[in-house]
Amino acid sequence: MKTAPAFNFPPDVPIWVDPERMSGAPCFTGTRVPVDSLFTNLESGLSLAEYLDCFPDVTREQAVAVLEYAHKSALRAA
Repeated sequence: MKTAPAFNFPPDVPIWVDPERMSGAPCFTGTRVPVDSLFTNLESGLSLAEYLDCFPDVTREQAVAVLEYAHKSALRAA
């Protein structure tokens, strides 16, 4: 089985990676909800409120923290 490379997110970013769960996909901490689902759904036109209704295990605080982390990461890469 292929394992995901180890990556440690900053402690204030609610993402965890476990190669034994969800095929190593980054998930919201304490859930099996892949972080990618947030970006995929927002990109397809869902609002954040609609996303949170569809994924009740994800809190608004978690989603906002991940979006802020992605934004900061994109700015650093530019």
